[in-house]
Amino acid sequence: MAVISKSAPRPNGTMRKLLLRLIIACIIIGLATWQAYAAVLPQDRSDAMYHSYQGGGMSIDGPSILLRKKIGNHVSISANYYVDTISGASIDVLATASPYAEERTENAIGIDYLHNKTLMSLNYTTSSENDFEAESFHVGVSQDFFGDLTTLTLGYSKGNDEVGKTGDSSFLKLAERQNYRLGITQIVTKNMILGLSLENISDQGYLNNPYRSVRFLDAGSDLGYRFETEVYPNTRRSNAAAITANYYLPHRASVYGEAKLFSDSWGIDANTFKLGYIHTFGDDWIVELRARHYQQDKADFYQDLYSRSAEFNFRARDKEMSTFNNLSLGASVTYEFQFSAANFFKKSTINLDFDHVTYDYDDFRDVLALDASVGAEPFYQFSANIARFYVSIFY
Repeated sequence: MAVISKSAPRPNGTMRKLLLRLIIACIIIGLATWQAYAAVLPQDRSDAMYHSYQGGGMSIDGPSILLRKKIGNHVSISANYYVDTISGASIDVLATASPYAEERTENAIGIDYLHNKTLMSLNYTTSSENDFEAESFHVGVSQDFFGDLTTLTLGYSKGNDEVGKTGDSSFLKLAERQNYRLGITQIVTKNMILGLSLENISDQGYLNNPYRSVRFLDAGSDLGYRFETEVYPNTRRSNAAAITANYYLPHRASVYGEAKLFSDSWGIDANTFKLGYIHTFGDDWIVELRARHYQQDKADFYQDLYSRSAEFNFRARDKEMSTFNNLSLGASVTYEFQFSAANFFKKSTINLDFDHVTYDYDDFRDVLALDASVGAEPFYQFSANIARFYVSIFY
């Protein structure tokens, strides 16, 4: 069961350059993961999960329920209910406001249709908060070729957001998002699977956060600076490409990794490298160890401190628009047990995931630091713990 999170990371640089850099990156890291499956319907299952995030002044937790069931040999339907209970506030919010509490509820339904070696899927998702409403749909097609050794996947998603603002009932902004995906996987040997994926994202409308502010110098202020609302462009185009692989080792183990490049029209260039190892102990236990490193350059219109009010047409101080990197180290433990052949339930798993993430910012300063002159505050850093516990039943 995947935890869903909202995120968005210049096509200044051609896709050919992206692919060249990806190939080099793949040689460096060696092996990477890829989701490669023959054209079969997903297994019937029910999942119940509790997730928790603690870090950076934020606490986020809640439950999730997933149900999936086949209808005959060609159709599978699914439904997912997911809740985030959020409390606290990140540092850039605390600089201008108080901690807050809110709840986000997400509902999703989906259908998969299998015809020969073609798997088609359609999903619809809604997300609701007290000041934010979103809906999206996704359509995907997966096709096996060459004796099921090659799999081609195509995907398209479209989303619509309604952005409000607490305390201002007249505030209503709209945004539209589109996402195109292309992927291909290849079984190279009995032990190795390689893959390549390309993604294009197009956003337009109101794309910034109404609660976030930029700061600018003001000698007349007690702090030496004041705040004003961020202003973002109303369009954004993003490209991403990844090369991945999975190598199966003796004794029911495998090693995987991923190299991914990202670039957008706001000037953000980013890369992600991931490496993991999975090992099975006996017939019941599966242990996974993983590491992930992410690094990005700042947006063209980002600054920690501006010289004056409205210095440029577009202005941002959201730390997610800055230059930063994070390192995640994680582990998962799964215990699996089988039911009797006559039982309606086939098997069940108990799963525990834990990740520790450290964030380091190169040009976002901690304005809450005491005894520091304006513009010379220490660069911000923090760590977070992410935990997921869930039970799956297959039938």
